[in-house]
Amino acid sequence: MKYAAKRIAMLLLTMVIVSFLAFAAFDVISGDPATAMLGTQATAEKVEALREELGLNRPLLVRYGEWLTGFFTGDLGTSYSYRQPVWDLIAPKVGVTLCLSALSFLLIVVVSIPLGVRAAGREGGRLDAAATAFNQLCMAVPPFFTGILLTWIFSTILHVFVHGSFPSLGDNFGGALEYLLFPAVAIAIPRVAMTVRMLRSTIRQEMGRAYVRTAISRGNGRPGVLYGHVLKNSLVPVVTFLAQTMAEIVAGSIVVEQVFAIPGLGRLLVASIGSRDYPVVQAIVVILALWVVLAGTAADLINQRIDPRLRLGGGA
Repeated sequence: MKYAAKRIAMLLLTMVIVSFLAFAAFDVISGDPATAMLGTQATAEKVEALREELGLNRPLLVRYGEWLTGFFTGDLGTSYSYRQPVWDLIAPKVGVTLCLSALSFLLIVVVSIPLGVRAAGREGGRLDAAATAFNQLCMAVPPFFTGILLTWIFSTILHVFVHGSFPSLGDNFGGALEYLLFPAVAIAIPRVAMTVRMLRSTIRQEMGRAYVRTAISRGNGRPGVLYGHVLKNSLVPVVTFLAQTMAEIVAGSIVVEQVFAIPGLGRLLVASIGSRDYPVVQAIVVILALWVVLAGTAADLINQRIDPRLRLGGGA
């Protein structure tokens, strides 16, 4: 429990730091939201008046303190472009992006662990060499290119889905998941390849340890040792690696949403950056960072349960 409390405290501290950096970044980059909002009607007087209305003339720390207080109470500010509460604007899109990220992560776990275990038991030979080469190819292909190929094959040629016709999660959850399956596959393919390679290497390294040789010499079969001891010990670095992939999954979701015309946080983020809608950008950045940090914290807690040595070291 002490270790869990420390991890939660670190999570909160990390989120405060990330939110401050995201908030402060827009004070140093070029471009003024008031000027962008006024467009061709911008004059010095109008820009100054709008900056005063938006509160942009106040000190950074004062604005950040108000924003942070509002964040914990559910008030993320008001969108400059849409003139509506930020949470009302992004709430429908949060579920879409989180579903896409979660589905991608599920595919990675379900596919990579069995493949990694199987690959570890087939060392050497032409089949192993071919699998390794294919694995390298999958790692080299970026998700957006895979997404374009999947769109071309399954939408343009096979008509399995209609590009750009993403149904609402609330109205047709099953249909939305079917549509999200293709972008999830595009995101998952390179991460599956990386996880398979890591798990394959970790299992083979673990199989060479003294305790494995001792267990086999006492009459235990290799499958029993593999699934009873080796796989458990090999999962610790793999779980950590999978948690680290959440950053790539979130980044992949933002890019792939553009390819598949999915109305998620990614498309809103790109549009808001272009229009200098900083309250929306800040909220999205913090939400995505929270998703990544939560994954890392969950991985640490899971690893502590898997490996008794981590429990002793964590003081639980």
